[in-house]
Amino acid sequence: MPSVAQKVKTAAITKAISTALNYLEKDPEKNIPKLMDLVDKLVPDDWYTGQRNAIRDAIDRKTNYYDMILKLYELDPGVRKTFFENFITNASLKGSARQFEVAEKYNCNVPWAVLMDPTSACNLKCTGCWAAQYGNQLNLTYEDLDRIVNEANELGTYMFIFTGGEPLVRKKDIIRLCEAHQDCEFLSFTNGTLIDEEFCQEMLRVKNFVPAISLEGFEEANDGRRGQGVYEKVHNAMRLLREHKLAFGISVCYTSKNIDDVASDEFIDGLVNEGALFVWYFHFMPVGMSATPELMVNPEQRIKMYHTIRHFRATKPIFAMDFQNDGQYVGGCIAGGRKYLHINAAGAVEPCVFIHYSNVNIHDVSLLDALRSPIFQAYHDNQPFNDNMLKPCPMLENSGALTKLVKETGAVNTDYTDPESAEHLCAKTEQYAKNWAPVADELWAASQAEKAAREQANA
Repeated sequence: MPSVAQKVKTAAITKAISTALNYLEKDPEKNIPKLMDLVDKLVPDDWYTGQRNAIRDAIDRKTNYYDMILKLYELDPGVRKTFFENFITNASLKGSARQFEVAEKYNCNVPWAVLMDPTSACNLKCTGCWAAQYGNQLNLTYEDLDRIVNEANELGTYMFIFTGGEPLVRKKDIIRLCEAHQDCEFLSFTNGTLIDEEFCQEMLRVKNFVPAISLEGFEEANDGRRGQGVYEKVHNAMRLLREHKLAFGISVCYTSKNIDDVASDEFIDGLVNEGALFVWYFHFMPVGMSATPELMVNPEQRIKMYHTIRHFRATKPIFAMDFQNDGQYVGGCIAGGRKYLHINAAGAVEPCVFIHYSNVNIHDVSLLDALRSPIFQAYHDNQPFNDNMLKPCPMLENSGALTKLVKETGAVNTDYTDPESAEHLCAKTEQYAKNWAPVADELWAASQAEKAAREQANA
């Protein structure tokens, strides 16, 4: 568990960051470059040296990160202040120390974020989305959601993400939850079509809710998967959020069909102009009996996305991340409670939003007991699933790994309507894994050589 010295250190750096953020509020454009000078005066030179140097480089006026930080100061002041407190102080500093303590005590993973489905209902039926087949029969009650948040707080988790279904079908309960837990940050993946003036006013009132709107490219690609007119509704939602000075981002599932759209400068520049603060890219996963494996990208397309995301991060004033190709920054697979877990609308506690196998239901056990259940313990004991962090997933890139985990732990499929065996799921990715392996190995070797060169140059 963290030592007394470590706890003192965490408290000191937390106070220093709070002081620095208050300093920024006075004149952001003038004071951003001076931020780390202030931090340097508040904490010893040898504390968090690497992280401080990275921030120092990022906030240089010449970088896109300087412009990105300035965009935060276009937000409603109350929303910005709440985000800094909940995301940086509670979730990332105070919370992480508690997570480490619990993980050491119980020898299990403790997540930085909990994903949960308030409902299986959705007002759209998107091609390739397993949620479309579930219907509107299943819901976590408000009391379920509230209990999960309380138990997660005890473990040090202050970040919560809604998935579905379409979470905003449950707007009122989501806002009620945000209001009840003002020290937590809530984010929701959403198709954006239910965001209206009234909901924007509610977001401004609670201040701790951020939507991540799904967008699959330009109008033809997006509406081809999500339905006619959705693209226009999404852009209307972004306009409303921007006008109300609310934080929001974009979620993109990249497929073999839309990759040219979503990997283009034109696409990302459009998101920047609309006011999006972040864009998260997800590789299409062929989950579910009715999934379309042909939507998985080929190795050449995935390489394109690998380089595209790095280009965006180096040049665009928007935070871009690819959850499949950025494994090197998070140590591979982040599921199984290592960084996050997923609770579906029936209450099944799953290691990943894409891995629908479980031993327990949140209606029967505590969140801590779920983290100590067989399949979660198997994730804990086997991560990373590959030393090459460009092959992080036990389902997509490591043939046989998920099948073995499910068999050895006795986990059962948690699909609501049409259960799929792990063998059936992984059979759809076996050839993909073979095709990707040599490409991933070459990319990984090159990235490690570049890392070593940088470290030597900075030594």
